Amino acid sequence: MRKLLAKAAVIGLLGTFVGAANADPAADKDAFQNYYKEKFPKVEFNDFQNGVYSIDPASREQWEEIEEFPPYEIAIEDGERFYNANSDAFANCLPNGGIGVAHTYPMFDEKKGQVVTLALAVNNCLKAAGKKPLKYKKGKMASLTGYLAYTSRGKVFDIKVEGDAATAAYEKGKSFYYARRGQLNMACAHCHVDNAGKYIRADILSPALGHVTHFPVYRSKWGSMGTLHRRFGGCNKQVRAKPFKAQSEEYRNLEYFLSYMSNGIEANGPGARK
Repeated sequence: MRKLLAKAAVIGLLGTFVGAANADPAADKDAFQNYYKEKFPKVEFNDFQNGVYSIDPASREQWEEIEEFPPYEIAIEDGERFYNANSDAFANCLPNGGIGVAHTYPMFDEKKGQVVTLALAVNNCLKAAGKKPLKYKKGKMASLTGYLAYTSRGKVFDIKVEGDAATAAYEKGKSFYYARRGQLNMACAHCHVDNAGKYIRADILSPALGHVTHFPVYRSKWGSMGTLHRRFGGCNKQVRAKPFKAQSEEYRNLEYFLSYMSNGIEANGPGARK
């Protein structure tokens, strides 16, 4: 375990210091994806969209039974109703009105100089139309983005990192992923890179590759739908670190990094998880 933690620490330092001077997102992506292809050689590349269910047959069998009557179906219907009732806010504000474009988010907005996630874009549109913005962790936002994600199912993740400003945001997200934090002094990579496929208590740690493709998700633990940033906050709490606010710059940059790492995998949100 100490060797694994040391390895993750080295990766983190390289990502922070070497990467900042010689950023090469494309090379990062290739190395990241090849790592999982070698670690789990029996898993087809696109199947990483299914998280832990791509590497554990027993968990997958249970999950496939759940998917016969998916618990997120009602959320998709609620999200569609909300979308239709507020379509005027999205029609000329989101690309294609937001339909079938979830796999292209997050994207870097050169004018604003920041990463824009789909959830942030949705609220920007609502506010621009004089409507009340949605809370970011659950509820209507999870349902609406769940519906929008559903319209992108089967489309390949295609996140762009182009230009110095976008690359700088990507590098911040990468550094966040490999940085230790909290009382447990752990990085995201400790669980989902080095120890992916191993047990933590009674659960198997999922691979980071494909993590973002199925969000938002219905988690049995929550008993409801939740967004990716809600999950980020939960992970931070689990290592006894103070979470950032949903849609903070830190979490948007982190989502940018993870989404770029999953380029080439088909979107399959929303999903169901434990």
